[in-house]
Amino acid sequence: MTSERDKGGRELKPGGALPIARDLLAQVRRLEIVTRRMVNEVVAGRYHSVFKGRGMEFMEVREYAPGDDVRTIDWNVTARTGSPYVKTFIEERELTVLLMVDLSASMRFGSTRLKSEVAAELCALLAFSAIKNNDRIGLLIFADEVELLIPPRKGRNHALRIIREVLAFQPRGRGSNLTEATATAIKLLKRKSVIFLVSDFWTPQMRRPLALLNRKHDLIALIMRDPRELELPVCGILPMRDAESGETMWVDTFDPQFRKRYGECAEKEHENIEDLLKSLQVDHTVIECGKPYVERIVRVFELRAMRY
Repeated sequence: MTSERDKGGRELKPGGALPIARDLLAQVRRLEIVTRRMVNEVVAGRYHSVFKGRGMEFMEVREYAPGDDVRTIDWNVTARTGSPYVKTFIEERELTVLLMVDLSASMRFGSTRLKSEVAAELCALLAFSAIKNNDRIGLLIFADEVELLIPPRKGRNHALRIIREVLAFQPRGRGSNLTEATATAIKLLKRKSVIFLVSDFWTPQMRRPLALLNRKHDLIALIMRDPRELELPVCGILPMRDAESGETMWVDTFDPQFRKRYGECAEKEHENIEDLLKSLQVDHTVIECGKPYVERIVRVFELRAMRY
């Protein structure tokens, strides 16, 4: 696998991407088939209507015709030729899209499916939507630090590479450093771009990097959630380990009061995350692992279309 460069120009080596084995290629192919169908049937139209190009690009000068907007008259050409000419423009559709994917240890949790696996599907869906729209798509994977950076490019093969990396990448770090990831993204993207931030957002110190990303770019947050994060099952006395810190404690899930307190605390933390995103006016939706998510993505697009 070709390595990329970090914000300081140093080589970014993966924590250990899996070899491109037959089963991995089969997973990539399956994702391509499934997500392409979703894109063609549901997502592509919404994506195209919501994410506009950078503006209008000059195409040519032609003679004035009745009904043309007088504001488009090219006075230099008109003065030189003695006849009125107007400038014509086409919408510049091409966008740059960056997938910022959190692969910290808490993203490698799942009661039915790993959050990281669902994140890979989301990335496939968004990558093929971008490619279908002739946009450039890039990938930034982070944990304690930025571990992989693939600059935005076009094309199916590039999209497949992004999907393969998200599926196979094994990060070295366990924590989640959104501050460094944000600094790298801002240095990479020289003009306003669309950023999809895929994370469970169980990370401290988010306000400043989120505000910075949202101010400089078009940010959409996809919050990954597993039902076991918000509600404990009744399964006896068991150890609970914080995936990122490694801290372990024994809990009694037979105790209804403990389960209630756990659920209340987890729900409150989740509400705090959503409140933060709302206060920063960051478009977001919750992706519940194990449940259909396409409608939630489309709903975010529709809400944006209504607002813009």
